[in-house]
Amino acid sequence: MTTTDDASESSAAHPRFAAALRELGLGELAVRARRFPEATRTAAEAAAAIGCGLSQICKSLVFAADGDPVLVLMDGASRVDLDRVREELGAGKVTRAKADVVRETTGFAIGGVPPFGHRTRTRVLADRSLLAHDVVWAAAGTPYAVFPIEPKELVATAGATLVDVRERSE
Repeated sequence: MTTTDDASESSAAHPRFAAALRELGLGELAVRARRFPEATRTAAEAAAAIGCGLSQICKSLVFAADGDPVLVLMDGASRVDLDRVREELGAGKVTRAKADVVRETTGFAIGGVPPFGHRTRTRVLADRSLLAHDVVWAAAGTPYAVFPIEPKELVATAGATLVDVRERSE
């Protein structure tokens, strides 16, 4: 049996994210995190490293809605429709957050932002497309580590509102 101290030492997850998982009672997710020698910074890189479909990757994307950070969880095969996010939030303007805002808000760099365990609490939207899978893979706090999670657990743990904010196919 592994103790929590052993789990943090053996985790591929970023130490701060592994600690957040333990605080949430999800320490087993830290132990299940996988680290890769090649980057998993993009959805395509992560899917290739894991050997899963692109849509099984959960992207954690930070946007600014009228200047306030909002996290959008989106499947790796889809793009976020900013107009749909704006409508969902009742915001006047939604833009992609700058790298310094992402790090300040989440505590993590772009390419390694996990879906929860952030420095500050933000509004979270999760696209329904994530629910199409039994398991999705999300960043574990670094551009080289990911962890598996059931989509419903992901949505609940992130405190996300389920929405339809992906770009519609033409």
